[in-house]
Amino acid sequence: MTELLVAKAGDETWPGVDDPARLLALLSDWLLGYANRATRHKYAESLGLPVSASDLDPWRERPEIAPVVHAYAHTLGIPTQPQAITANRPPPARRGRLRHLHWLRWCGARGLDPLAANTTHVKEWLDDLTVDGAAKATRDRMLGTLKAFYGHLADEGVITANPAALSRRRLAVATDHDTTRTVTLTAHQVHTLLAAAAAPRPGRDRLGTLRATAVVALFTLGIRVSELCDLTRADLHSTRGRTALRVPGKGDKPRVVYLSGLAHDALNAYLHHRATDTAPAVRGQVKAGTEPLISTRDGKPMARTDVWALLRRIAASAGPDLADVATRIHPHALRHFYVTAAVEAGAELVAVQADVGHASVDTTNRTYNAAARTPDRSAVDLVADAITGAG
Repeated sequence: MTELLVAKAGDETWPGVDDPARLLALLSDWLLGYANRATRHKYAESLGLPVSASDLDPWRERPEIAPVVHAYAHTLGIPTQPQAITANRPPPARRGRLRHLHWLRWCGARGLDPLAANTTHVKEWLDDLTVDGAAKATRDRMLGTLKAFYGHLADEGVITANPAALSRRRLAVATDHDTTRTVTLTAHQVHTLLAAAAAPRPGRDRLGTLRATAVVALFTLGIRVSELCDLTRADLHSTRGRTALRVPGKGDKPRVVYLSGLAHDALNAYLHHRATDTAPAVRGQVKAGTEPLISTRDGKPMARTDVWALLRRIAASAGPDLADVATRIHPHALRHFYVTAAVEAGAELVAVQADVGHASVDTTNRTYNAAARTPDRSAVDLVADAITGAG
């Protein structure tokens, strides 16, 4: 088994995985989804990843993963140049009595590829944390991080199911202040978000307003933030008499996403204005067929962190309807909204699965079931009616 890193400290080795470069790339991709660098640092540390230059130095000595290590360092803001080598350097993990139980170290000690972990492994890991005296809040926090990471992998189609999607209360790790990390949006809130994006704001020109509106409108189609950033003008086409996007998807699995009238109008308005507003010199720098569908002022693709920041600025300007989620909203919340709204409107799960590019209809079903239920998703009234009718 190929090892991502061998960092000796006594007899410790961390960790062993089948494809180290891929694992680190997936971790970096997940962490990039958080616009706040402090949050990235916290989650990386919780999993047992290096979060300092000295911890990362041994990784740079492995040429087969050097490019991915460089990208990871940039994600966390770690200096990209190796530091001076010192004797008895500690292994790349947070110091502390539980460091051997950080998830990636725990997997490495057992020769378990984290991408092959299942629910049984996660429960065994939690048991080991309990035996070693980890506080309930510590176990809750570490499980929450793990659930977020594997949830990202499941949604991206890398794994078929989230092994950390466990009931914290049944496992006795839920704390009194425990709340769901999922931001659940209502149709009214999404409508308000669109209105806020389209509203003129000080310091934002007409093109910026149209771009913001187009971004939010495209997210109402259920696409991923990485997919939106990768879309080019060549991906916009007409098929079966309907305007659609050829979405690149994950794992080389492109799919056709039809534009709703709302998304069609917002995107057309933005593209038309961009064509007349963008300087010819900037347009000439982009090769034919590679022009980003949504671009920055200088014609470059938008970065995911830029999209996150834009979405939160829009939410912050939307007023009281989004006040409780403005600092937590993210593109994935709109993707979850799409699944929930579509199913509740009567769409078949297989159709929604195709729309959002889930590898399995079970993933679509889990996404729907993870949303906060509305009263009409409860069977209590049906049961009461049956009882009443039997009288």
